[in-house]
Amino acid sequence: MPAATFTAPDGTELSYHLLGEGEPLLCLPGGPMRASAYLGDLGGLSAHRQLVLLDLRGTGDSAVPADPAGYRCDRQADDVEALRRHLGLARADLLAHSAAGDLALRYAARYPERIRALVLSNARGRALGVDFTTEHRLEAAALRKAEPWYGSARGAFEAVWAGTATDEQWDAAMPFFYGRWDAAAQAHAAAEVAQTNDEAGEHYASAGAFEPAATRAALAALRAPVLFLAGELDGGPLPRIAATIAGLLPTAELTVQPGAGHYPWLDDPAFFVRTVEAFLTRANVVDHLRRPA
Repeated sequence: MPAATFTAPDGTELSYHLLGEGEPLLCLPGGPMRASAYLGDLGGLSAHRQLVLLDLRGTGDSAVPADPAGYRCDRQADDVEALRRHLGLARADLLAHSAAGDLALRYAARYPERIRALVLSNARGRALGVDFTTEHRLEAAALRKAEPWYGSARGAFEAVWAGTATDEQWDAAMPFFYGRWDAAAQAHAAAEVAQTNDEAGEHYASAGAFEPAATRAALAALRAPVLFLAGELDGGPLPRIAATIAGLLPTAELTVQPGAGHYPWLDDPAFFVRTVEAFLTRANVVDHLRRPA
């Protein structure tokens, strides 16, 4: 996909990719700080929406900021706002995956009137004071005991969350992040290293990035509808932790995708697309009815 560019408030040139046609859907990648390429066409969602895939600063085709502090999650909220203005949208539909959930929540707290609808897919909630623990991860991992790869991958997965994993152990643990460890999942996992800016990821959640009490207070008045989509087999977040995050957002609804891991558009594309598109269509119709003629 060819990249288009715009300029962030601090002068950093950022890139985004357009895929599909229809109403724009701004898509924020997780990682943290992984290039948007891993989102692909979100299981075919591009057949219904024009996906605006943002490469966060220092990833993909976007430039590296002069100040590494610009990688901090809360500071990137203004990048999202600059993209909305660049696209000429009065308000935007937004989809955030994984660690980008925090970015979307910080953006929504700062610019609530600029969001028409928000989809949080397998999203983090540190911005609201909710995090995932090692115990959560291992609880989800235990659901995979019947998988043929479980015996050789479990020790590697424990090493990942203990912070002692080698590159080989990271590779061995990858099946736990997918609902199906098939050829598509294996190719998707193999691309991760080349797509992620590890240095930027270290700054993303650094001191000052989150103000949970203030963010919860700001989002208590959010009017835009929110869909939180969680994976049944995902440990980040577990479905019950996803329910906790959704419960802090007054307009949120929760859907748990059966058999899905951390990348639900790969595990069951039809379910993912049907769920997200139905939510966005419903949210946009309600929004239209609320607006003055």
